[in-house]
Formats: sequence, C-alpha cells, structure tokens
Amino acid sequence: MPELLPMLPHDTRGRPLHDLRISVTDRCNFRCVYCMPRAVFGRDHAFLPRAELLNFDEIARLVSIFARLGVEKVRLTGGEPLVRRELPMLVRALAAIPGVRDLTLTTNGVLLPDHAPALKQAGLHRVTVSLDADDDATFMRMNDAGVPVSRVLAGIEAAEAAGLGPIKLNMVVKRGWNEHALLPMARRFRWTGRILRFIEYMDVGHSNGWRLDEVITADEILATIAAEFPLEPMPPTKLGEVAERSGSRPFCGDCDRARLSADGQLYTCLFATAGHDLRSLVRGGASDVDLEVAIRDIWEARDDRYSEIRSAETVTLPKVEMSYIGG
Repeated sequence: MPELLPMLPHDTRGRPLHDLRISVTDRCNFRCVYCMPRAVFGRDHAFLPRAELLNFDEIARLVSIFARLGVEKVRLTGGEPLVRRELPMLVRALAAIPGVRDLTLTTNGVLLPDHAPALKQAGLHRVTVSLDADDDATFMRMNDAGVPVSRVLAGIEAAEAAGLGPIKLNMVVKRGWNEHALLPMARRFRWTGRILRFIEYMDVGHSNGWRLDEVITADEILATIAAEFPLEPMPPTKLGEVAERSGSRPFCGDCDRARLSADGQLYTCLFATAGHDLRSLVRGGASDVDLEVAIRDIWEARDDRYSEIRSAETVTLPKVEMSYIGG
C-alpha cells in the first residue's frame, strides 16, 4: 500500500501555513522613519555579518520543505531585498520548487531599473513597491535618504515593462508626516492599473518610537478618500489578505503567514517577541525530515493573536524590528 502522507499542519486556531515571507537582508538603502530611523540605524549600526545570512542554497532547501507543508506563496523582502547580490539566482531556484505558485518581491523600487528584467527572466511573478507620498518634499522626509519620487516611478515603469505587474503600491500613513498625501496619491494612481494600498503606521519593533497618536486609522483613511472618490468594498483575494489588515482592526483570525529572517529565524507573527532558530538545524546536519518535523511542530504550536489582544501593555513588549523580518 502507498504510504499515507501526513495532513498539512494547522495551528492551535485552525490556521493553515500558506504564505512565507523571507527577508534576504537586514540592510536597506533607505532610512524610513517608521522602519529604520537614522538615529538608530546610523553609520555605526552593526548589521548582520555575511556569514550569518542564510545562503541561497539554504533558503531554497527550506522553501522546498515549507512548500511540502502547504506554502504556495513566497515573498522576498528585506531590509531592501535588491541590495542582496545576485538575487535573480535565488529567484530562479525558488521558481523551480514544486508547489510555489506565487513568487513576489517587496521593494522600495529604486534598484528596479537595473534588476527588473533579470528578475522576470528568473521567474519572479510580480513586485510590490513602497511609496509614501507623491511629492518630493514629503517623500524625501519619509525615506530620509534624499531619494525623489521620480526614482521610484522609474522603478515602477521598469517593473511593468519587464512584465512584473500588476504593481501593488504600499503607502504607510503616519500622522504629522504624510496624511496630506492621501488624496494626491489616490488621484495619481487612480485608473492606472496600479493597486494602491494604504497601511496604518504600526507598533512593530521599538526603534521607530511608535505612538498611538501618530496612527491614522483605516476608518480615517477611508473617510478621507471617500470624500472625493466613491468607494466600493472588494472581497479579499484569499483568506488573510494583507490589504484587509490594519493596526486598528483585528486581523489575526485567518493569518496564514510565517516569516523567515535573513539569518534563519522563523517567526510566526509580525509582532513576535522571539523566533525559532532554523539556521542551526540546517547547518547542524539536520535532514529534510528533521526540518519538516521541526517546522510542523512550530506551526502546530502557534497561537499568535496580537491584534486581538493589543493594549498599552503589549505595545512595550520586546518585538522584533520590521527591518529584520520584512514587515
């Protein structure tokens, strides 16, 4: 008789493992105020040594195991993933893994003109680009790297020309910084085929100095846009769709995402206080079966529900930085 395959893992709340977000580097060429503020990530900041990063073979091996456990969507992130050298080599390896049906990348877009064609040829399906305003003064204040909007728009155009669309655009909204750019962004990208998503400023990590009074809630964002443009609700493309998530609304109920840091720590929540060390297993001689059992056990023990229990007390928990696990 053929051997019976074990059922795909579900966590303690019945959530499957479907998405995997992989940080390929903790470095970035931006210093966005809500993610890597320059006061913390300055010239003397100690980034991960190269030897501590998972190499491409190690990442591909882990993804093949995650795919056997139900992962179908893989997103490459950072930091800024395009500062990792030879990234198309990794994309090619991941695109060849059975079960990986959606292979995407989140980027600030600046390096896309140089890399978009090679990424598409290697097997990348599409990209998401971060853009927090469409005027230079606001955008450069947000990214704190002197990068004008035109550099990102050039990246978007290069990605579209290479066939990496439809492009999704992420705008993080922070009170006192860029809420005035909501309507100009909506006007610029309406009817362009580019999908603009507004994201609440969230209490991820500690370096960004998050404060509740700097949050523009999803309801406020919707009201601002609806004042000029009629809005119709759209159903998410799948359970756990990121666009439906916001800091002011609970979003844990159907979250099916795991996160792998650049140095091989597995996190089961964006707001996790600790990870699980897969790199030591990979480099310590663990077999594929050993790794599959370890990942299955981690996921089946998962009970994360941060957005449902968020309070003044949870905000001060020692959460991992967004730049470390890709947000």
